[in-house]
Amino acid sequence: MKKDDLVTFVSQKAGITRKAAGETIHAVLEGISSALEKGDPVSLIGFGGFKVVERSARQGRNPQTGETIHISASRAVKFTPGKVLKQRVQ
Repeated sequence: MKKDDLVTFVSQKAGITRKAAGETIHAVLEGISSALEKGDPVSLIGFGGFKVVERSARQGRNPQTGETIHISASRAVKFTPGKVLKQRVQ
């Protein structure tokens, strides 16, 4: 499902225009992104949670040459599915 498909689904499910659904989805995604940018976790009960994790620096290997390379420390977003979502997917 792409964002446009999600906008159509929300529009039909909520009985609102596609424009209003698009603006709503954009606002929700912006809120989640802003919280994660500040380092705050986001919990959506029944769906799951997002949090920022720190990845430490490590040694890696270039698969083409076999050469050892240095991989810098970084931050990444981790999603953990909630109980209800896990049950629906099984």
